[in-house]
Amino acid sequence: MTAGNNPSPRSLLLLDTHVFVWLFQGNTKLAPAVRTVIQAAADETGVLVSAITPWEIGLLVNKGRLQLGSDVMDWISAALAKPGVKLAPLAPEIAVASTRLPFEMRPDPADRILAATARHLGATLVTADGALLEFAKQGHFLAMDATA
Repeated sequence: MTAGNNPSPRSLLLLDTHVFVWLFQGNTKLAPAVRTVIQAAADETGVLVSAITPWEIGLLVNKGRLQLGSDVMDWISAALAKPGVKLAPLAPEIAVASTRLPFEMRPDPADRILAATARHLGATLVTADGALLEFAKQGHFLAMDATA
């Protein structure tokens, strides 16, 4: 279920954008065991959503690559209001760190912010993104495969 170092049961979880959407749309791509881990974390300490995630969701909806069934701002507001969901701010340290990652990474700003946020907060990134999972296996940050 994890890549990189094994997170402790009380690890802070950071949800990748697609995982956040899958979670609230009931998408079966999100493994039941991972859904359980996310719910337990939400109940105990909360789960984090990066400040870049609403931007990425809005972009995907605008490009027609994601359909939410309601206005994008209404959907985001409702999802962020769920119990145990916390918005992780885009601190200047994270923004700058995303430009100075100690590994070669594609230029996707959302992925760079997510990786930098996980590193900065010591959080476990929950993702199905193969490239991000590979960076975690290399020890750059903690990650959990959302589909395993």
